[in-house]
Amino acid sequence: MSYLVRSMLVLMLFAYPLFCADDVVSGVAGTVKTVDKATKTVVVKTADGAEHTFHVVDRTVVHGVKATGRGTKDAFLSMKEGDEVVVHYTEKGAVDTAHEFDHVGADGLKMAKVTVNKLDHGAKVVSVKTEEGADETYHLTGNAVRETGKGIEKGTKVTVYYTEEGGKKIVHFFKEG
Repeated sequence: MSYLVRSMLVLMLFAYPLFCADDVVSGVAGTVKTVDKATKTVVVKTADGAEHTFHVVDRTVVHGVKATGRGTKDAFLSMKEGDEVVVHYTEKGAVDTAHEFDHVGADGLKMAKVTVNKLDHGAKVVSVKTEEGADETYHLTGNAVRETGKGIEKGTKVTVYYTEEGGKKIVHFFKEG
């Protein structure tokens, strides 16, 4: 009996990290197609025509639009059809839960097409060559660091979505191509 109990405890010890693993945060850029207050969902259409339905929760953050809110009830309603956004979300089964919407435009994220020279996850920086040929360094948010683990390496052409804070360019999202 004690052998069985010890075996179960060892099995539980090794299985525990599987159940406690962090949700993987993904990102997507696109255009807001609909905002539905009743179902608390936002449909975003990407450049390739795919439509993603994102569920909004009380902790969902909206940046770069008028009347922005951090975890405030109905902050997502400040978005409207046609807005360009970047969405950071987690997926569980068929449900995509939005954690952050970043507006792209005058009051939100800026965009630049660049070629990656060097990516340093530890230092949270990426050095790039701009379309004009200049070498620049961008700092990375936590989401950008996680998302760059998906094949972004030296020589990759990407569009960076960034803000400028304290004289630094801060990348929030990478899009290949």
